[in-house]
Amino acid sequence: MRFRLVPTSVQEAVLLEHCAHARFVWNLACEQHQHWRLGRASAPGYNEQSRQLTEARREFGWLATGSQTVQQQALRDFAQAMSNFFAGTHRRPTWRKAGVHEGFRIVGRRGRQWDVRRLSRKTGEVWIPKVGWVRFRWSRQIPGEVKSFRVNRDRAGRWHVAFAVIPPPVEGPGGGEVVGVDRGVAVSAALSSGELLSVPGLPVGEAERLRRLRRRLARAQRGSIRRARLKASIGRLMARQSDRRRDWVEKVSTDLARRFDLIRVEDLKITNMVRSARGTIAAPGTNVRAKAGLNRSIHAAGWGRLVRRLEDKAVGRVERIDPAFTSQTCHACGHRAADNRKSQAVFRCRACGHTDNADVNAAKNIAAGRAVTARGALQPSGGAVNREPQPVLTSI
Repeated sequence: MRFRLVPTSVQEAVLLEHCAHARFVWNLACEQHQHWRLGRASAPGYNEQSRQLTEARREFGWLATGSQTVQQQALRDFAQAMSNFFAGTHRRPTWRKAGVHEGFRIVGRRGRQWDVRRLSRKTGEVWIPKVGWVRFRWSRQIPGEVKSFRVNRDRAGRWHVAFAVIPPPVEGPGGGEVVGVDRGVAVSAALSSGELLSVPGLPVGEAERLRRLRRRLARAQRGSIRRARLKASIGRLMARQSDRRRDWVEKVSTDLARRFDLIRVEDLKITNMVRSARGTIAAPGTNVRAKAGLNRSIHAAGWGRLVRRLEDKAVGRVERIDPAFTSQTCHACGHRAADNRKSQAVFRCRACGHTDNADVNAAKNIAAGRAVTARGALQPSGGAVNREPQPVLTSI
C-alpha cells in the first residue's frame, strides 16, 4: 500500500542521505560478488558483510552519521536478492544509480511494528530513524499488522512510503462468468465481451513538449544546472505518464476481478519479446529502430503489470492460455489462416465469412481456453488433440 510522503526540506535532506548510504552499501556488496570467479573463495555473505559494515562505520564518519538500520537492511535485501537469483526466480542484482534508485527499506525488529499514527482524516505520520515523524497523505486505511515499509523518491522528485501489506483479494460475482483478454499495442486490452481498452498516454501537447525537452537535454552540458532542470522537467512528464498507466491498470484489473469469475489471458513471454535487435558488431541486427519503437510500445501498454495485478486481485481465477494462432483462427468455425486477419483491426474468415474485430476475435479464442496445434486444430487446454476443427460458441 503506497502513500504520498510529504517531508519538510530538512527531512528531505536526511532522507536523501539515507538513500545514498543504502545505495552505497548495496553497490559495495554487488561489487564483492561480481569479483568472484571460479576457483576463488566464495563471496562474503550477510554476516561477514555486516561485520565489514561495522568496521567501515568506525573508520568513516560520514557513514556513521547515517542510520545503521537503513544500511544493514540494504545488506539483508541484497542477500535476499542473491538467494532469489540462485533459486532461479529473479535476475542477478545489479548496480544502483543515483537519481534513479533513490530509496531504502525499514523493517521492525523482534516482531515490533513501526510507529504509524493518524493526525486527521487525510493526514498521517510515520516514524523514520534519524528523521523523526514524517507526514504522508492518508488516502486509505492501513491494517495494523504492518511490520515493514519502504521509502523511495521517483524521478519527478516525489516521495512515497509503501507499507508491506497484502490486501484481501477481490471477490468475483459467483455466476461462472468467463472473459478472455487479448493484449496488443494499438489496443492495450481487448475483451471477449467486445470492449476495447487503451492505456491513456501523453496528450499531443505534452508529447510535443517532451520531445522539445529531450532535444534541449541533448545539447545541455553535463553537470550543469540547466541540465538538472531539464532532467527534472522530463521526469515530471514521464511520472505523469506512468501514473496514468498505473491508475488504468488498477481500475481495469479491479473491474475485471469483480465482473468475472474466470479470467483467461495469453501466456506471453514479454521478456523475450522486448529484447533488443541491435545484435553485435560482427553480426549487426536489422530494423533496430523499428524494433526499439515496438519495445517501447509494449512497455507503454502495461502488459505485464496488468496480468500481475489480475493475479493479485483474482487469486486462483486467472488462467494463462497458449497464444499460438489465436489471432488467425476464426472463433465461429475454427478455420485458421494468415489471410483471415485483413488488417490490424479487421478479421474476416475466408471459410465462413465471419467478420469481427481482430482483437475481439482473438480474445474470444482465449476465453474459450483453447490452444492451436501446429496442424491448425483446436485443442482444449489440458485435453487431447482433436484432428479436425470443432465449432466454438460465438457467445461467451
